[in-house]
Amino acid sequence: MTDKAMMTRNTWLATLEKFKHDDNAAADPNMWSPKLDGASRDKLTAIQNEKLAAVTPFLYENSAFYRNRFDRLDLAPTDIATVEDLAKWPVVDKSEMTVDAEATPPYGHYTTMTDDIWRLRGWMLFSTSGTTGAPRIFRYSQIDRELWAWSNARAMHAMGFTPADTVYMMTGYGPHVWAWGVQMGLAKMGIGLIPGGGMDGAMRAGMINRFKPTILCCTPSYALYIGRVMQDMNLDPAASSVSKLFCGGEPSMAIGPTREKLEDLWSARLVEFYGCTEAAPQAGGYACSATGGEDGYFLHLMEDVQVWETVDPDTLDATPRGERGLSVCTNLISESSPQLRFLVGDFTTLNTDTCACGRSHARAMGCFTGRADDLINLRGIKFFPTQIEKAVRSVPGVGDEFEIVLTNRDKDGMDVMKVVVEHADHGQDSPLVERVMTALRAEIEVRSDVEVVAPGTLPKTEFKAKRVTDERNKD
Repeated sequence: MTDKAMMTRNTWLATLEKFKHDDNAAADPNMWSPKLDGASRDKLTAIQNEKLAAVTPFLYENSAFYRNRFDRLDLAPTDIATVEDLAKWPVVDKSEMTVDAEATPPYGHYTTMTDDIWRLRGWMLFSTSGTTGAPRIFRYSQIDRELWAWSNARAMHAMGFTPADTVYMMTGYGPHVWAWGVQMGLAKMGIGLIPGGGMDGAMRAGMINRFKPTILCCTPSYALYIGRVMQDMNLDPAASSVSKLFCGGEPSMAIGPTREKLEDLWSARLVEFYGCTEAAPQAGGYACSATGGEDGYFLHLMEDVQVWETVDPDTLDATPRGERGLSVCTNLISESSPQLRFLVGDFTTLNTDTCACGRSHARAMGCFTGRADDLINLRGIKFFPTQIEKAVRSVPGVGDEFEIVLTNRDKDGMDVMKVVVEHADHGQDSPLVERVMTALRAEIEVRSDVEVVAPGTLPKTEFKAKRVTDERNKD
């Protein structure tokens, strides 16, 4: 490591430490850190500007990926020293990171983690799935671990978590960021955690009945599944100890029928967490006490540690606040993986009006409704799987699981969609088929075939549910 690389690293770490207030405990019942959570818009922008001025030289000297990009764009690190300057920097797409990872395996050069730092204070390696190319690997340090615990504690405090709670984590501990970040944040808050990896549904249902957790942590799909398992065991999830469903991995709060199903099934409040591997370590989007009130359903974005914006899906130019676009994150809370304008790629609308909870941090109104990569184009009509979910789960008599199958029609070559749903109670097929078809036409204005199968036919997963099978144009 060069002297300049070490100097810029030390400056960046000092800047991170400067803005890490109330590290050890919550300073207020509503806000973990009133200095940050309650900061004005001007104060938040000032923090972002100071962090940007420190992070760009650090990226240039410690990441070959970023140094090469600066040079190609004929920009110096000092050219991007404020939030307004970010417009000079084209968004970074995940495909760029994938190409870099394939060219320089196994880690790529898109992070600032070096082998020397990894040996000195390495903590953990995380990875994307790699379903469309080489997995994107992210190595994090002990400093990242502490920042992660602190920021997650702030988010979960906003959602009403207290040391009186006990959290049941119903997900496995693989190289995925969510479970680990939650665990560290809970430890920071002094909240007990029950790990539930490696168990089947019946065992997990039994754990809920035996140990009485107050919060379940899982995907919304799995929360529906485990509730049905409890019912099959003659246990009533609505009468259980659970008062909050802490869900991530899939949209949930913004999909009315899904939210209502979950909250009715468990008689519990649903709160949502949002983030991505590339912009860790941080609690990206989180609910607050005002979510679901007068302003509807939304997620806060922690702007003292990240800069969030939206861009036009076609031009990738920044959209004005209040206009819908794809989410873009500049990560300002990591030793190992700060990022400039990473295209997360979920549709949302940002609002910076002060929330009823007192925070002026931006809010993703309507939460995040779908990732651009997930957009389905069927005969020129575009829609998201979440819209199918909304339609299907609004129909009485339909079970919790569904699947979307896209194929080519042999006769005329037109694309065809079939939505497979489960009975809720082994009822008759024909009336249910008609009701689902009507709901789909009303939601997406596309005719779809519908197949009804017996309960338990479709697969369950504790991770993100795979809803779409696209068989078009396959040999």
